[in-house]
Amino acid sequence: MKDERENEMDIYTGFAEVYDTFMDNVPYSEWADCLEGILKEHGVCGGLVLDLGCGTGSMTESLAGRGYDMIGVDNAGEMLEIAVKKREESGHDILYLQQDMCGFELYGTVRAAVSVCDCINYVLEEEELLEAFRLVNNYLDPGGIFLFDFNTQYKYENILGNRTFAEDRDECSFIWNNFYYEEDRVNEYELTLFIRDGDAGGLYRKFQETHYQRGYTLEEIKGLIEKSGLEFVEAYDAYTKKPVSRGSERILAVAREKGKSKC
Repeated sequence: MKDERENEMDIYTGFAEVYDTFMDNVPYSEWADCLEGILKEHGVCGGLVLDLGCGTGSMTESLAGRGYDMIGVDNAGEMLEIAVKKREESGHDILYLQQDMCGFELYGTVRAAVSVCDCINYVLEEEELLEAFRLVNNYLDPGGIFLFDFNTQYKYENILGNRTFAEDRDECSFIWNNFYYEEDRVNEYELTLFIRDGDAGGLYRKFQETHYQRGYTLEEIKGLIEKSGLEFVEAYDAYTKKPVSRGSERILAVAREKGKSKC
């Protein structure tokens, strides 16, 4: 396996341009409905909410449209550029910060934090994920809620595995070579992108990126939550609110700030 950090600063460069095109099968609105429902169950009906690993701002925009004051954090500048364009179009008052999720800084606390589309899996070391959780706990209001999803080992082993995927669209296409290293529980996917250049007579530009994600078990995630100072509340099979099963491909976890005084 290649050094997992070899290309970590180069991901979501060319892909950022077509990310939303290839993610158009993600039901962001339905996911936002689920997140909003859980937030309201815990008394979070408005106020500041952090979107950690916000990418192009699709979920950030969706929650802003539901009345939350949003802050988006992501370390990929190209993705944030697209998020800013969406903000200009929507008129939502969203603050975007280019920071790493394992070392972010906010100006104050937030009522809740969310992280979707398996951003958590991009953190390959437990100690770094623990630091991310500690920071979330630090920046949550007393009793604040943290909702995040992550891909399961079942998905990496049985759905993605060592396979090749390809998709062709009018303006872009990709070839995705996937490799799962069971011993390290690291998933590698090599993306080759072909994007039509409107300024070059219809010619295509080629980009190559390599992404790495780590498979975590729910028990490991629970342990890191508790160790960070957060309190584990619940976990669901993705955004269905059904119990987690052996065949769950994505898990949505609910954690709560613990340790601050509400006075």
